[in-house]
This record gives sequence, structure tokens and C-alpha cells, in this order.
Amino acid sequence: MILCLVTDRRRLGAAVGARPDEFLDALEAQVVAAARAGIDYVQIREPDLEAAALTALVRSIAFKCRGTPTKILVNDRVDVALAAKAAGVQLKESSFLPADVRRLAPSGFVIGCSVHTAVTATARRSADFLIAGTIMPTVSKQPADYLEWKGLETVIGAAHGTPVLGIGGLDLSSIPRLASSGAAGLAAVGAFIPTVGQGPSEFVQKRVIDMRFAFDSARREP
Repeated sequence: MILCLVTDRRRLGAAVGARPDEFLDALEAQVVAAARAGIDYVQIREPDLEAAALTALVRSIAFKCRGTPTKILVNDRVDVALAAKAAGVQLKESSFLPADVRRLAPSGFVIGCSVHTAVTATARRSADFLIAGTIMPTVSKQPADYLEWKGLETVIGAAHGTPVLGIGGLDLSSIPRLASSGAAGLAAVGAFIPTVGQGPSEFVQKRVIDMRFAFDSARREP
């Protein structure tokens, strides 16, 4: 199973009762905890940060996650990903094509792409992986944007073997359905955010372990 944590410092900070000036610290603690649990990717998605602040954040997180298998990706900002020497980038559906980025990036640079239709999945299947959504209801998307399970399966077919992760309204309870769809894994914001009173680091580490176990168990079922 491929797991990707997508960051949202404001949502995380509000959930754990942090002050605004503590949001970045909370984000870094969340990411480090996920990395220590062996999560595959962390997508730094903080679109309101200026390039310099975002670059500094990515460098700090990458440094703190050294020695773990986790790869740090930057949401869509290819310039920041290259400047910060991140492991890769997660491109928006309307952004560059993977081939365009590969011409600029060093060897081994990871390129993920977000897709919402089978047409864009076909056009971007040269990426290392695709993130397809929005699958289920979520606080950040309108119902018209939902891909739902049938749409996810259509995207997976169009990807022709490129790994596809589902995103949007997915949690532990979604894992069996996700596994049966043929998806390679899951990307999420909310699924990695604890409620007030839960220790953020302990919650995230347990969530990574529980999701892998649930996915592997569902795949083994006859």
C-alpha cells in the first residue's frame, strides 16, 4: 500500500488546539511522526506560503525526516521542490505534464499528478503515481466534484498500470472498498488529523500502521 499524508497546517492546528504561531510546529511534528511510522510520501500543500517560507519549511522537514523511507513532495511548486532539494513534486491536474518536469529535474525526482477524470489520467500516466479524487464527501469539495468509487475505477483503468491513490473523504473505514477498487493506496488530509485530546504524534503513527494493516488484510481476503 502507498500512503501519502497531505498537509494543512491551519486545519491541523485548529484540531489540536494550537495557536496560529504554533501551526508550523504542529505540522512538522505530524510529518515527523508519520515518517517514523514509515509513510511513503508527504505532500507539503501550504499554498498561502511565499516561496522563501515554503522552501525553508520543506528543507526543515526533509532534514528532520532523514533516515526514514518517507519522500517529501511539494504541491505543484516545481521551483520550490528543486530549490529545497525535495524528493519530488505533486502536480495539479491543470499544471505541467510529467515529461516537462522530468526535463528539468534530477534523476530519481518523484512526480505525482492529481487527476479528476479518465482523460487526464491517460494524459499523465507517465507520472510515478496519480492521485484521483475527490472520492467521497469532504469538507473542502462540493458534491459536483465527487468522483465516487465508479469514477475511481474508471481512472484506474485509464492509468494503464500507473499506481493510483484515492483521495477525498477516505478513512480507515474506507480501506476495504479502496482495496477492492484496484487502487494502490490512499492520500489524505483529514484522516491524519487527530481530534482535540489525542496526541498528534501517537495518533499519526498509529493511523499509518492501522491503514497498512487494513489494506493488506483486505487484499488477502478471498
